[in-house]
Amino acid sequence: MSYEVLASAPGRLDFLNTHQDYKGLPVVSVAVNLRTRVKARRLRGTCRARSLNTGEPAEFRPGEPPAGRGFADYVKAAVASLRSSGVDVGGCELEVVSEVPIASGMASSAALLVATVGALSALWGGPTDPAFVAEAAYRAEREVMGIPCGRLDQYGSAFGRISLINTRPPYDVERLELGEGVFVALDSGVRHSTAEVHPQRQRELDEGLRALLAVAPPGIREKLSERHWEVKWEELDEDELKPYLGRIPRVYANRILFTIRMHRSTMVALDILRGRRAEAPYLPPLDGEDWRARGVGAVMTYQHGLLRDLYDVSIPQLDRLVEGALARGAYGAKLSGAGLGGIVMALAPESAADAVRGIGEARSWVLKVDDGLRVEYL
Repeated sequence: MSYEVLASAPGRLDFLNTHQDYKGLPVVSVAVNLRTRVKARRLRGTCRARSLNTGEPAEFRPGEPPAGRGFADYVKAAVASLRSSGVDVGGCELEVVSEVPIASGMASSAALLVATVGALSALWGGPTDPAFVAEAAYRAEREVMGIPCGRLDQYGSAFGRISLINTRPPYDVERLELGEGVFVALDSGVRHSTAEVHPQRQRELDEGLRALLAVAPPGIREKLSERHWEVKWEELDEDELKPYLGRIPRVYANRILFTIRMHRSTMVALDILRGRRAEAPYLPPLDGEDWRARGVGAVMTYQHGLLRDLYDVSIPQLDRLVEGALARGAYGAKLSGAGLGGIVMALAPESAADAVRGIGEARSWVLKVDDGLRVEYL
């Protein structure tokens, strides 16, 4: 067994069905060529970690619980999750360097956790397959750290490429191909936090579901629940809900409508990605060699409108970037991640990528689709 390991994991773009993974709905992630790398070796007794980006150190005993949400706490959570999964992680020394921008909607925390879990599991003889590492990284963030995330980020990073992630058991992942276009990321310059955005939207959705249960007939109630992750979202029809959504507060109705429309439009995009010419009011004519990119781009832009109007997670800085990307020739654009800051992701013809990238006042990237977790024994 090697006593030194190098693992890396990519950041991801939140491609389709944003804010749906914590509801048990399928989501689509794009792993990109901005990576977090973790070099690990065994050490007696204690765990030490250092971020080469910030110089921030961490030192703790294996199994020590996280006390906050800083760099050291993510490393502690990775160790704790692995130990609870049967990997007997002991003392270790970690060097961490990352290209993934923090709090920008590219899942920097998931890339850190996936790379750290992968490195430590390899170092201590545990599994390194994407499914094991993704689930251990998810448990580290959700259960150990208490951040109310879904599985999009960790699975998208571990599996890589363009991945359709089913967020209900058995959490299977399907590889998708697009073919045309390149992805451009445009930073709004506004920082955000998943831990701040998700709890509020989840509370609003649960309150809306309780209100809807109080007025809906039995045939609809059997598809509902007071808990957003237990609802049979795929079976709900907007038309059957309309008479009852008008009887609950508008903000709650919007959260429910968002979930249904977002999911339906993702199914349209999946048809297109699988080579089928779908139909929807927001789609352009699907002809020409780049019909798939134009169709998927139209879905992206439609979904940004839902995120803005029905989920209230966009801000003017993000809206301007979406509008600017479309004006410069992008097929489509939407916010990526929790929203209220972070980045806009655009899908653009390669010939328009530089023009689209040029609209951002902060950082921007023309990105390549990348592999997931990589582990190398040194």
